[in-house]
Amino acid sequence: MTAAAEFLKGKLGTLAPRYGIVLGSGLGSLIDAVADPVRVPYAELPGFPVGSVSGHAGELVAGRLGDVPVAVLSGRVHFYERGDANAMRVPIETLKRIGVESLILTNSAGSVREDMPPGSVMRIADHIAFSGANPLIGVDSDDRFVGMTNAYDAALAERMEEAADRLGIPLARGVYMWFSGPSFETPAEIRMARVLGADAVGMSTVPEVILARFFGLRVAAASVITNFAAGMTGAELSHQETKEMAPFGGQRLAAILKELIASEG
Repeated sequence: MTAAAEFLKGKLGTLAPRYGIVLGSGLGSLIDAVADPVRVPYAELPGFPVGSVSGHAGELVAGRLGDVPVAVLSGRVHFYERGDANAMRVPIETLKRIGVESLILTNSAGSVREDMPPGSVMRIADHIAFSGANPLIGVDSDDRFVGMTNAYDAALAERMEEAADRLGIPLARGVYMWFSGPSFETPAEIRMARVLGADAVGMSTVPEVILARFFGLRVAAASVITNFAAGMTGAELSHQETKEMAPFGGQRLAAILKELIASEG
């Protein structure tokens, strides 16, 4: 049991979250849908990393979506903030220790496809870990050899698509490629990503998927497309653009996730 898990159990009382959700840049609107929220800043949770990226709130919010108990991580720490792919280990292990069974990860990403413009939502069907880093490096047991053939849970993926269909929200699917950041990709790197089979690129999520599978959690993930990737329009990329555009697709993704989870209750 992590110290953070013990602390949280004292805060949550009888509430036992079954779902964990990690929110990326500009995706905080889902927090408003959580009923009877219990809010705990990361700074109060032992061992929780506190991020430095604008647009990430840095708090855990527990409550219910419909009748289903959830724990939402509003903000994450990225590999590029401290060069540590293992940075989100304590938060994800804490979710496991308080009873979470399924983890839903979200991010903002750049589109590599002309038919997936800003404002789109993409279910991540698979990923490419291009950064060369791995959060399980240094784990001293055979548990580190985590199978990733079925990293993204088929049943959760189906329910996400069904939720989008019920709401009439288009939901693309594709491969997410993880670059380390914090600088954006070059046009040549995006051409390479397209050749390698990527549909979207970003700077997060993949280490969290690996950690979640290490801890035995079921995983689903989705990207909000905030821009076309480098070289596709000629425009320079910026984090400000990400923050400004994320809420457009973020509202759609928040509706899908609320429907996905609440429909189980």
